[in-house]
Amino acid sequence: MDYKLKIGLLPIRRYIKEPPKRIGIFQSDYAVENKEKSVKYVKENYSDDITEFVDINWLNEEGVLCLDSDCDRVAEYFKKEKIDALFIINCNFGQENCAGLVAKKLHVPTLLWGPRDRNFTNDIRYTDTQCGLFAMSKQLKRNNVKFSYIENCDVDSPVFDKGLKQFFGVATMVKNFKDMKILQVGTRVKPFKSIMYNELELCEKFGIDIVAFNLAEAVGDLQIIYDTKKEELNKDLIDLKNTFDCGNLDDDYLIKMLCIVHYYEKLAKDNNCNIISSECWTGITLGWGANPCLAMCLLADKDVYVTCEWDIHMTITNVLLLSATRGKEKPIQGEFTCRHPSNDNAELLWHCGPFPLKYKAKGEKPWLYNTKPSFRMEDGEYTIARFQAEKGKYYLLCDKFNTCKGPKTFGTYMWAEFDNLSKVERKLVKGPYIHHMSEIPGDYVEYFKEFTEYFDEIEYDSFN
Repeated sequence: MDYKLKIGLLPIRRYIKEPPKRIGIFQSDYAVENKEKSVKYVKENYSDDITEFVDINWLNEEGVLCLDSDCDRVAEYFKKEKIDALFIINCNFGQENCAGLVAKKLHVPTLLWGPRDRNFTNDIRYTDTQCGLFAMSKQLKRNNVKFSYIENCDVDSPVFDKGLKQFFGVATMVKNFKDMKILQVGTRVKPFKSIMYNELELCEKFGIDIVAFNLAEAVGDLQIIYDTKKEELNKDLIDLKNTFDCGNLDDDYLIKMLCIVHYYEKLAKDNNCNIISSECWTGITLGWGANPCLAMCLLADKDVYVTCEWDIHMTITNVLLLSATRGKEKPIQGEFTCRHPSNDNAELLWHCGPFPLKYKAKGEKPWLYNTKPSFRMEDGEYTIARFQAEKGKYYLLCDKFNTCKGPKTFGTYMWAEFDNLSKVERKLVKGPYIHHMSEIPGDYVEYFKEFTEYFDEIEYDSFN
């Protein structure tokens, strides 16, 4: 996955031929003033190690697009720069045809925005930016350009900040979704019919590449690690015992579990892919003699993500969650397990060990219960999501919840409180979703809603 974005900045103004220079409404000076302020603010406040901006200052003295005849040059330049997304900045009423001509050639997530009209000097309006946004939006739609939008506001307003950061997340989601590669270890466990998926359709519809590795290969590689990395594994064992209460598990079994950490890490590195979907509680355990749940927990903190129970749709969901946060947070694989004994709207989101250790509740000592990592998650607000297919249609469910108090249990878990759990339960039963869900700290619901606007094949859904 790649969280870096290169974003093309495309300021546009209205062109009306009135030599030597137009005065009054749509006067270019005011449009250029808007452009200078907006581009400078964006570059100074949003450039970082994963966010880069490319402008068109080379185009003319103003660094602003206003002629249809320049559109091809601008589009080719952005293609040459390999931008991941386009940000159209409407500097006055704008030139809607220019917006459509450039955007339709690039086929990248596109953001439309213009600064709020503030200048009413001498009883004259000089920009009419908002009016131009309405015209531009229609031209984008007519050119079949999928686009995001920030409402007409000042560049330094909270609305702009929220909208731009959301667009960064959505553009990263689109980028990683289109280039997704999943490493699949083993086959679906026998009783888990609920996690079936259509590999051919995922490839044809979305270009998702699933690379399979059989368990015989895995066991052979694990044996090599066990035989050749004794010193490194012994150091890992010391760290493990300092972190977890390992109970009465003997050192050899713990080392065999740690071998799985090295195996997945090597698999990810060798295949240039850090998302893995693995069979986890029959084949590996029988073939290698140790459970892989600990590896899934520890690897998340190394930015290698392994989805348990060979759930490809959950793996895809995890990629989207990671991309929405641009790698700043880590996905959690908490499934709907049982209702709270006294809170009618609370549910146990649980799995047998794969949660990132990063989110362990403060003050708790994690332990291994029947070889599985066990700890409660830290409290807070979480986004919950599920990518799912049914009868050839694809859906993306997304909502949010806050944690609440509940009984202690084994495995990795949290108690989630919803507005109406009975409604949530019924939705999961009726489908198309299954009880496997993915979560991540923070509220990214609007990101997921906006992401689906870029794919006609995916329908957005929520619990409400």
